[in-house]
Order: sequence, then C-alpha cells, then structure tokens
Amino acid sequence: MIDKMRIAKFFILASLLVAAAACAPKQQEASCPSALDVIFARKSVRSYTDQPVSDEQVETMLRAAMAAPTGMNVQPWRFVVVRDQAVKDKLAGPRGGMIAQAPVVFVICGETTLMRKPFGQPDAEAVEVENGNWTQDCSAATENLLLAAEALGLGAVWTAAHPYADRVNPIREALGLPENVTPLCVVPCGYPAGDDQPKDKWKPENIHYDKW
Repeated sequence: MIDKMRIAKFFILASLLVAAAACAPKQQEASCPSALDVIFARKSVRSYTDQPVSDEQVETMLRAAMAAPTGMNVQPWRFVVVRDQAVKDKLAGPRGGMIAQAPVVFVICGETTLMRKPFGQPDAEAVEVENGNWTQDCSAATENLLLAAEALGLGAVWTAAHPYADRVNPIREALGLPENVTPLCVVPCGYPAGDDQPKDKWKPENIHYDKW
C-alpha cells in the first residue's frame, strides 16, 4: 500500500513538473515584448535615475550591438563602456548634462582602416586601406544597442560625434583612442527619470514605389 502511494505521489509530482516546464516558455513569451513592439516603443531618453545598470544588462546590450549586419563581416565596431564619473565628466564637457548624469555611457567607435592584400595578389603583403563601411556598420550596431536598451526597460539616446571635429577630438583625447579608431557617437544609458514617449514618424508621403 505504501509503495502504491509513493508511486502515485511520484506521478503527480512528475505531472506538475512537466506542466510547469510547458508553461514557462509561454509565460516568458507573454512577458517579453516582441521585436516590433520594441522598435515602435524606442525613444530618446535624456534624463536618468541613479539606479545602476548591471554588468549583465551592459553585456546584453553589447551582444545585441555586435549582432548587427556588417559589410564583408569586417565588424569594425569597437566599444568603450564608461562608468567612471571623471571620464564621463570629460566626455560631457563644461555643459555636463545627460552624459555626466547617466549611470553608464557607451562610446561606439569604428576602425577606419583595414589591413588588406592587394586584389588579385594573394601572395602579397597586406597593406593598410581605408574602410569605407565603418560608419554604416557602427550605425547599425548603435541602433541594435538602443533597441536592446528599450527591451531591458532602460532609456538611451544617440548623441553624434563623427563627423564633427569639435566633438571627435575631445572624445578621442578623453578615451585615449588610437589614430585609426574614430568615435561615431556617444550613448548615455540608464533608467528613465521621466515619462518619455516615442514619436510617430510614419509619413506615407516619404514612400515611393517602383520609381520616384
């Protein structure tokens, strides 16, 4: 009799575990926004609370950034993650503001040159050539990072650096960037302090079909 009771309890417990496992993906799916939800919800957030952004969140955003498309799989993007207040203050300059306030700041940079062998000369030594795709690749990575921040419940904003020398040079100096690495943009990130809303940018008049 005792054995039968133990067997019955075992099967009941097993059934509960199977049911919980089956429900888990559905619950996770229901709690996670879809890719389209995140895209349409993304907005520029310029003020943040003092709640810290975790290392896990930072890595998730960087993984998303590095999942972006890149010409010939060159992956020219380089990322500087800034938490040190003194460095953030240098990046912000005398105006301070959102870069100085944000718990974490991403500086998205690109390698502007590549080492390539001359075309049709496989035995030749590689030479340094201009990388004409670095701005496109790094822009795609930046957008992925911004979408990941939105998906994580964080706020962020793209602030341009390249091609403005008066912005690029102070960033280069503050971070000690090599000559062939140029900052594309600076992205302060944190938990939103306000109630920023996405802008409706849908304009059918900007669309042309088959020809202009």
